[in-house]
Amino acid sequence: MKIKKVLIANRGEIAVRVMRTCKEMGIKTVAVYSDVDRTSMHVRYADEAVHIGPSPSNESYLVKSKIIEAAKRTGADAIHPGYGFLSENAEFAKMVRQAGIIFIGPSSHAISMMGDKIIARQTAIKCGVPVVPGTTDPVSNEQEVMRIAKEIGFPVIIKASAGGGGKGMRLVEDESQLANMLRMAKSEAMAAFGDDSVYVEKYITSPHHIEFQVLADQHGNVIHLCERECSIQRRHQKMVEETPSPIMTPELREEMGEAAVRLAKAVDYEGAGTVEFLVDENLNYYFLEMNTRLQVEHPVTEFVIGLDLVKEQIRIAAGEPLRFNQSDITQKGHSIECRISAEDPDNNFMPDPGLILHITEPTGFGVRTDSYVYKGFEIPIYYDPMIAKLIVWGTTRNDAIHRMIRALDEYKISGIKTTIPFLEKIMTAPDFVKGKYDTHFIQKNADYLKEREKVNPTTEDIAAIAAFYHHFLRVNKIQNIYIIEKTHDYWKNYGRRKNVIRI
Repeated sequence: MKIKKVLIANRGEIAVRVMRTCKEMGIKTVAVYSDVDRTSMHVRYADEAVHIGPSPSNESYLVKSKIIEAAKRTGADAIHPGYGFLSENAEFAKMVRQAGIIFIGPSSHAISMMGDKIIARQTAIKCGVPVVPGTTDPVSNEQEVMRIAKEIGFPVIIKASAGGGGKGMRLVEDESQLANMLRMAKSEAMAAFGDDSVYVEKYITSPHHIEFQVLADQHGNVIHLCERECSIQRRHQKMVEETPSPIMTPELREEMGEAAVRLAKAVDYEGAGTVEFLVDENLNYYFLEMNTRLQVEHPVTEFVIGLDLVKEQIRIAAGEPLRFNQSDITQKGHSIECRISAEDPDNNFMPDPGLILHITEPTGFGVRTDSYVYKGFEIPIYYDPMIAKLIVWGTTRNDAIHRMIRALDEYKISGIKTTIPFLEKIMTAPDFVKGKYDTHFIQKNADYLKEREKVNPTTEDIAAIAAFYHHFLRVNKIQNIYIIEKTHDYWKNYGRRKNVIRI
């Protein structure tokens, strides 16, 4: 292995996850960190760590020159970008290679082609991959958008050309909404990406969001590692992913997998990437976009296919050929991932950063937790609220669902609000259990998902109270203690005693 030391240009759980693989491969690691991340897990786990600036990401993790300087200073011969931040920045990939450092990812050319959604659509059309009806060039004004919308029919969706993560995207259901939605999409696109170019697509009602993982080496070999179902989304942000997809047939898997490979070959792709599709009710599929990086949900593929995708990324970046052919890839069992975020589901999912007072992560057969938080760690306000990913594997989908329910029940975090209760409801929702869901699942199941159990003391609450009072009695040398309810009779009978606690 010619790569001896890797700098991870990221933070949080993905930085720790990459470092773990590096340690298994005997590769040294370098962490970079901002002011607020001085005590973060990735800093503690790495062999070396370099401070790169203030807490805001635009002054630290997004400053290309600081990342490259840190790599040079520590003698790192490769940089892994993780996901988010600079992971799909073509200029950064180019600067890394110009500095004589290996970029663990695709070429700047491939990133540029797939990063521009309009060019990506044009490329897909050229290599025979179906796309959603719409424009292949940016639209500039309301009149042009109106003409196109009438041609392909409402509803339509306006998307940022440089977009991602749901930003710069607006649904237009009829003519009356068009002007306002166009203005909002362009404004948000400019603010998020520095580019207000947008294009228009036909809006597919009740779609499934299906993506295919691809691997490509530097020798022209490209394979896919099957699909992931990513339709459980809130505001275009994924919350739950699984593989295999409940709607997939062997024939559709083969056809979509071949389309994903064809697209990757068309841009001379290298490394791990993901081709995303929308699939309608009749199992017609349409190219959506290509993510030129590792995906958040990659662990479900690792569980079912049996490969460490980060290890494959590093081997490819080192110039090694793929060690397997498409015929070697088989799916075994079923895997589900839940994204755990520091958000309050009962308060419109508002971020809830703060100090973690206690944490117990689930364990057991078929359970994996990718996290970066620990007891005493204070979650900062500056970054994405996702703090962990909980991934399970089972021999069947039903087994995986029940294992996830058990694991979520075991996952205890105090001091902050998290999405764990909401995810527990998703796992028991009839539509999810049946595999009968699409990207509108959360809206369609809103009433069920909002239901909460009545606030009664749980067995754990009672045990915690009992343990505290046992300690209290021992410290104060009290032989008996009475815990009474707020009722007149109990208070009349016991209220005058000194060792009474009223609840």
